[in-house]
Amino acid sequence: MTASSVDVGAVAQVLVRENPASEVAGVGALAPSGTTMSSNNSSRKVVSVAEQAFEHADETAVDEDGFEVVDETPTFQATVQQEIQAKVDANHPDGIANTSDERIDGVTLAQEERIRAREAELERISARAELGSQEGREARSRVSAAEQSAERRRQFQKRAASVNPMADPDRADPRTELTQAQLGAVNSQAKRLAEKLDGWSRAAISRRLSVAVLGGKDMMSAAVSVFEELEGAPGTMVPIGKLEGVSRREVCVEGTLTTMWESESPAIQQAGLLEDESGQVKLTSWKASDVPWIREGERVRIHGAARNWYDGRVSIALTGWTTVHFPERDAWWDA
Repeated sequence: MTASSVDVGAVAQVLVRENPASEVAGVGALAPSGTTMSSNNSSRKVVSVAEQAFEHADETAVDEDGFEVVDETPTFQATVQQEIQAKVDANHPDGIANTSDERIDGVTLAQEERIRAREAELERISARAELGSQEGREARSRVSAAEQSAERRRQFQKRAASVNPMADPDRADPRTELTQAQLGAVNSQAKRLAEKLDGWSRAAISRRLSVAVLGGKDMMSAAVSVFEELEGAPGTMVPIGKLEGVSRREVCVEGTLTTMWESESPAIQQAGLLEDESGQVKLTSWKASDVPWIREGERVRIHGAARNWYDGRVSIALTGWTTVHFPERDAWWDA
């Protein structure tokens, strides 16, 4: 085989690979005179570059010395502890990356949900106000609350009637069961007791007198028992001389601060004697109670004073629940 024939054959193979359609015609045209090509070369199957790469994919690369080429690039793999920590960080609210423009910066998911819920609630309230669909709801709510309160009070009074028949709401006014003479005497005694009992109306006193009279007591005994009962009732001004007989923890008294002295305890603001027509009692005003200063010789009306005992005698103390009124100060404009 001559050099020219070899060169022509190489060129023919290149042309066949690039243009399979010229496999027969082109090769015959390029063959020199006197030189023929076998039929095997003209009918050879064309193999694409991709197919050739696929066929040689499993072949091991070797270097110029014939040794296998090994890829020495290191492969990094996370440890078990790193994988566990990655899962923990990914699930933690503070570790979640902010990938949305709608997220609130600087807050956790739980805080953001509460903020979003509050904003949605405010939007619903605003929408209701604008639409006006709830017009009259406040008035209906007040009426419903008043009806429910009255029903609960009635049920409580029904239960209390098992102990005190006077508390029964279905019971008729006991004054209707009195005779004309008894009713007149009851009204007279009620008027007299109302002048001595602060905070009690004539109607309330006459009702209690009527119950006592219907229970079999005479008018004088009924008046005395009702007076003693109401005199020691909560909210009623108790004479200082009768504080020892009162069983309540807190009392209401009225009197004049006649004597004052300095206390050795820094927690006491004032100490002195409170006096009225029935007697006198030691008064202690604590600094923590934050009550006004009482001047010596000034008349005061005290509500909610704590009743206790000091050296075997009853005394009162002004606490944070105590209210102090000054009748003379309140009526300065009448002078």
